[in-house]
Amino acid sequence: MPRSVLVTGGNRGIGLAIARAFAADGDAVTVTYRSGEPPEGLAGVRCDVTDTASVDAAFAEVEANQGPVEVLVANAGITKDQLLMRMSDEEWDSVIQTNLAGAFRTVRRASKGMIRLKKGRIVLIGSVVGLYGSPGQVNYSATKAGLVGIARSVTREIGSRGITANVVAPGFVETDMTAVLPEDRKKAYVAAIPAGRFGQVADIAAAVTFIASDAAGYISGAVIPVDGGLGMGH
Repeated sequence: MPRSVLVTGGNRGIGLAIARAFAADGDAVTVTYRSGEPPEGLAGVRCDVTDTASVDAAFAEVEANQGPVEVLVANAGITKDQLLMRMSDEEWDSVIQTNLAGAFRTVRRASKGMIRLKKGRIVLIGSVVGLYGSPGQVNYSATKAGLVGIARSVTREIGSRGITANVVAPGFVETDMTAVLPEDRKKAYVAAIPAGRFGQVADIAAAVTFIASDAAGYISGAVIPVDGGLGMGH
């Protein structure tokens, strides 16, 4: 049976790879996006995760088109990197609102249908820097660490309903975001990664589809690092 899958921020990069992987498995997939057009071959719905009404409307549209969401992948995120002493309130607040509060809003909305269905998979896309830390990313690291608290609290609250909540924590992945890094910075990052390379979006998608599968039904509240050994979950 195809499942109803929603991937937030699924119009590019890791989110798009995840959405395509679920679609390839035969699931009914919708991605949320803020601007532009939805990706070719996938259903899309406009959604601003910082706005509760927008999240509610997006879920209502998905539910009408493909049924209650059985798999939620909370992937929408932004960065506004800045050194601690120079970081503005706006740079802090906007990242918190999108990455952490946005994940909360989507998880809260998805949980209603999952509790009724007595099943569900919540996958939060974290980051190696959530538990490893990163200079210039106090805001971003805080949001990604916060996702771990969400997953673990949700697990304890509604885990008895056949619902799992986990964090998949990518390391450095070859995307548009990492493509713009200076060559010397890239070399330094690669030198720190035991695998000796950046990850591919397919590496992340494979971990997400597994953790959302029946085979992973007894895994919940976990942080699954997909980072070539960089953070090892810490």
